Amino acid sequence: MTPDLDTVIDLVGRLGRERFAGRAAANDREATFPFENYADLRDHGLLALCVPEEHGGMRANFYEYAMVAAELGRQDGATALTFNMHSVSMLWSSVLCDDLGLEPEVQREHERRRAVLYREVVQDGVLYAQPFSEPGTKLAGGAPVWGTVATPVEGGWLLNGRKQFASLSGAADIYTITATEERPGQDRPASFADTIFVGVKAGSPGFSISGSWDPLGMRATVSRDLELVDVFVPEDRQLMPRGVYAQLARRWPHMFMTLCPTYVGVAQAAFDFTVAYLRGEVPGQSTAPRRSSATKQLAVAEMRVKLDQMWAVFLRSMAEARVDPPKEVLLRGFSTQYSVMELSNDICRLAIRTCGGSSIQRKYPLERLYRDSRCGALMLPWTAEICLERLGYDSLYERGERDAPAP
Repeated sequence: MTPDLDTVIDLVGRLGRERFAGRAAANDREATFPFENYADLRDHGLLALCVPEEHGGMRANFYEYAMVAAELGRQDGATALTFNMHSVSMLWSSVLCDDLGLEPEVQREHERRRAVLYREVVQDGVLYAQPFSEPGTKLAGGAPVWGTVATPVEGGWLLNGRKQFASLSGAADIYTITATEERPGQDRPASFADTIFVGVKAGSPGFSISGSWDPLGMRATVSRDLELVDVFVPEDRQLMPRGVYAQLARRWPHMFMTLCPTYVGVAQAAFDFTVAYLRGEVPGQSTAPRRSSATKQLAVAEMRVKLDQMWAVFLRSMAEARVDPPKEVLLRGFSTQYSVMELSNDICRLAIRTCGGSSIQRKYPLERLYRDSRCGALMLPWTAEICLERLGYDSLYERGERDAPAP
């Protein structure tokens, strides 16, 4: 990286301890976006973490991004989760796209377009959001298309549809939208291969944000609903060439694991707090140190075992993620995603039980960490249930195999 990974992690840790942590409680309580945190991230060049070096960025790859994001999650989960939405828009369109080996002409056109988008991030501090979820989405119902539709017109598309749980609502400059492109005269039904991935500028005619935001956790992500009514998007606002998003989802499936680092960081924060609390080192705590208690020692030992298990599978999956992964690597990815989301919440549960009743006061971060940690298992496209389903099915079936029909 430019600068190196340890330097960036140290910078994120320092910003988190000195600034982000002190703002987290108020942002959580009011469900307000952490604008001040993003001013700090922007001032330190971190919005360009995953922008290629030749375009003025830090050129973080998949593994490097994950390590930085985990440290950010350790400091402030909601900031880390929204930072994911921005950073992976850069990561997917650079390192991951390049791994596909696009045709030279397609690659040249993609390079021309993304150079403009990266320059906006590096020079102007443009912030991206990345909403996927759709209310009653056709994809969730099994159909291979998005509910949001892109109709080709001269110079681009008109987008119509809705997205929900759109993090950074009202804060982002660009919203990256997945939509199914209509192909007039096409001799086959629309499919996932017809997905386009484009950036819609905030304030575009026909673009609006609606709905309230008062959730259990991750409240400072401000993930409201987006509505698109005949929103025009120019061709040059593609973050990937036509058809590439579907290729990437199939050939680089770990692209959907970038939520994991946030929850690894949240779990680490809960463990760190527990140790400090039992040692009597948390500023303002009213209880005496309790580290001499054998019960507390056993509880901390259990937390550490779970934390080490989580880190072990996480580090391995992040390190082996690549284009066209073999089956065992992909299955380990599903297992890792499930393990991180469930163990993170379990570690936070144990932290509250171990620290005791005083620790659930809002002046301490544990109750917020617990609420934030519970949200991870619900997040598409790899929810906990989907991961279990894929693990079970793909462990028992090879590609192309199906049960014989009943006689």
